Amino acid sequence: MNPILNYREAISKAAALCSKSEKCSGDIRKKLLDWGVSPEETEKAIAWLQKEKFLDDERFAGFFARDKFRFNGWGRIKIRYALQQKGVNSSIIEESVTALDENEYRRLLAELIQAKAGKIKAKSTYEKKARLVRYAQGRGFEPELIFNAVDDVLAQE
Repeated sequence: MNPILNYREAISKAAALCSKSEKCSGDIRKKLLDWGVSPEETEKAIAWLQKEKFLDDERFAGFFARDKFRFNGWGRIKIRYALQQKGVNSSIIEESVTALDENEYRRLLAELIQAKAGKIKAKSTYEKKARLVRYAQGRGFEPELIFNAVDDVLAQE
């Protein structure tokens, strides 16, 4: 991408990006630096975007956590990690993942495991349980919830 030399153009383009979809400050910081904006002007631009409510990491983290949970079936561990990768503050991350509805969270985990259990061809119950646990861990759910949900699903079979 051609570097944007003009600070006003960069801030205008960043504001347009933030208007189209929710972004975090880490994403915008990376974009501005990629466009050739100096680090000092990048921080100034981010401060302005936050002041004008184009950019809000708390709002972003809340939407991100809900969307990844509902549409991608991600657990809290995977959501936390993804938000950390985006440079979101850890207190904001904790706030967003604890805001997920616990009953809905457990229900989704049980549904995911139930659906996967029907597709697994295993020689033993032990092997099936291990595969279900690994599957749920890959989705980012907590081990204690996984073991309870897997035991419940296997008990129904």
